[in-house]
Amino acid sequence: MTQDVIFQTLGTLSGKSIGVVTLNIEKALNALNISMVQAMTKQLKQWQTDANIALVVLDGSGDKAFCAGGDVRAIYHASIANPHKMTDEACDFFTQEYQLDYLLHQFGKPVLVWGDGIVMGGGLGLMAGGSHRVLTERSRIAMPEVTIGLYPDVGGSYFLNRMPGKIGLFLGLTAYNMNAADALYVNVGNHFLASDDKEPLFDALADIHWNDKAEVNHQALTQLLNVMQDNVSVEIGDSPLEAFQQQIDLLMSGDIEDVHYQLSSLQTELDWLKRAQKTALAGSPLSWHLVFALAQLGTELSLADCFKWELGVSVNCCAHGDFCEGVRALLIDKDRNPQWRFNDVTQVTDDALAALLTSPWQAHHHPLKDF
Repeated sequence: MTQDVIFQTLGTLSGKSIGVVTLNIEKALNALNISMVQAMTKQLKQWQTDANIALVVLDGSGDKAFCAGGDVRAIYHASIANPHKMTDEACDFFTQEYQLDYLLHQFGKPVLVWGDGIVMGGGLGLMAGGSHRVLTERSRIAMPEVTIGLYPDVGGSYFLNRMPGKIGLFLGLTAYNMNAADALYVNVGNHFLASDDKEPLFDALADIHWNDKAEVNHQALTQLLNVMQDNVSVEIGDSPLEAFQQQIDLLMSGDIEDVHYQLSSLQTELDWLKRAQKTALAGSPLSWHLVFALAQLGTELSLADCFKWELGVSVNCCAHGDFCEGVRALLIDKDRNPQWRFNDVTQVTDDALAALLTSPWQAHHHPLKDF
């Protein structure tokens, strides 16, 4: 029985250790299940208070993916068995996933995320929590929830709203796959190395003189990554998001019906934009409304309040939204032909949307009340 997640500590010349977390389900592109979330939370909390651990590294096994998202099949089966009810499976998974993401954001010590290959959904939730987020020429980063009747959760309500212009809205509606240059532009990543630099990076980490002070260690890690980045052997390439920022902002301007019309009538020769257009128009109309609701949160909410908002919406999506049908079409029956509750964004009723946006808990009973 192989372990779904592996924990190791690596010694360094300074006597301090590095905690390494490796997501280890290569065939499932290291998708997160609840037991992985629980094991990581427990281990990270120990390392957070262990004076001997100078920093933590998050990595994925194989060379295809860091993490392709959450393994949502258990939630699907529970939700199908209990229609229109909030299930323990949905509540527990999302609660514990968001607690893990929040722990990473608040970790204090440096958290280095090796964002090589596919980083999607829940994988991006982990990566966003890292202080040092390394991209490679193979990074492909996306929030594809609109395709399964969800919306960009795992902190997306925080980080998407802090991206330039209307790019957060664009990413949420279209599931656009960012390359490394895109991800740097929108601050999903903050360093760029070649995929072949992984071993040299680990070797170099062992040679750093780590300190008792977290802020000194943050600076040491930043310095090392900057030096390696200056000598990187591969080209980062261009960022379509940066090059076409103005067009994207225009395409995403106005209310939901404006944007739907603009995307529907768009004629473009750009392959990446055609793909984005096609994905958005095939996505769940309920998800569209949730992506717009998320965008309207703006930058007022704290990270903790963003996760609290998301938890209510996520469990509601499983009970009352398009989540079960989206997962069925993509992951269970794989017919890729979801029958969404509404045919069009204009048909979504206020009641249907309110059922998703109304928190199932009073504030003092909220599962994340301790954030």
